[in-house]
Amino acid sequence: MAALFICLLAACSRAPEVYRQESYVFGTRVELTLYAADQAAAAHAAAAVLAELDRLHRQLHAWAPDSEVAAANRALASGQPFRPSPELAELLYQGQRLEVQSDGLFSPAIGALVAAWGFHADSYAARLPPADGLAALLAARPRLADIRWQGGQILAHKPALQLDFGGMAKGWALDRARRQLLKAGISSALLNIGGNIMVLGRKPDGSPWRVGIRHPRRAAAMLSLTLNDGEALGTSGDYQRYFELDGRRYCHLIDPRDGNADCRVQSVSVLARPGSDAGLVSDVASKPLYFAGPQQAANLARRFALAGWLLVDAQGAVWVTPALRQRLQWQQPPDSLYVTGAP
Repeated sequence: MAALFICLLAACSRAPEVYRQESYVFGTRVELTLYAADQAAAAHAAAAVLAELDRLHRQLHAWAPDSEVAAANRALASGQPFRPSPELAELLYQGQRLEVQSDGLFSPAIGALVAAWGFHADSYAARLPPADGLAALLAARPRLADIRWQGGQILAHKPALQLDFGGMAKGWALDRARRQLLKAGISSALLNIGGNIMVLGRKPDGSPWRVGIRHPRRAAAMLSLTLNDGEALGTSGDYQRYFELDGRRYCHLIDPRDGNADCRVQSVSVLARPGSDAGLVSDVASKPLYFAGPQQAANLARRFALAGWLLVDAQGAVWVTPALRQRLQWQQPPDSLYVTGAP
């Protein structure tokens, strides 16, 4: 009996060990790093998170014909009502709120514009959209505000309105994954969905998690920074999905105001404060700051109550907030650095 007690005590006091799992979801690489004393429990929790992410990816895929989003777009284009699932309804409600909060610089209603530029495909050609088609879409001004709710169904009399949640789904899924891990008893973890990163707790030795931000023009980290429990980091860059034509770069970040795919800045990273929607905020907020540019980024950052932001402009100069600068370690320091704005 004494030996059994000693064995049980030893099992209870085992030091947490790292468990890593990767997958490919939402068109990007997903990395989970968990610490747990029970490796089997960690593997089970990671598998459950990845399975749920894969389910959401298939449900929310913008151009897969059998996805719920594709079905909703067909209904919206024909003027027919559509009853969204609870997940899609939540994204629509949140998207409408965030569209207003960003003054329309973020909008999940511009799927037709993204498709016109050729980015609704796993591989895309280096071509410009027909000017008349682009002008017609811009004249229609699709916005989520055009969607009406009737008895749990959505309806819009605007064929140009096509849903694409690529600018928010990863961050929204991060929040869900965090809750899923906490429910499974995991309290120390790092989740990375294609550069959208959230952490739980600290490492077992008490140190904070440290993550990297990629250099937008080199295949290496530009810098690293620490993340605290519940914080989320999101990055939007012109290097993720893009093509070059006649010496110019065009990327998947489409400005809702003018339909432009010009790469006006190289990248924007934002740090969201802990909260139930930190992942969502970190994903969405990087887009308005990207389109606004360094001079107007601080005003938009305040709207999203960000803990900090960093912008690499078209010339490669870095603009960073004072609080965030204190947390950075540079691997490739920029030639020009501007400390600006608040937070």
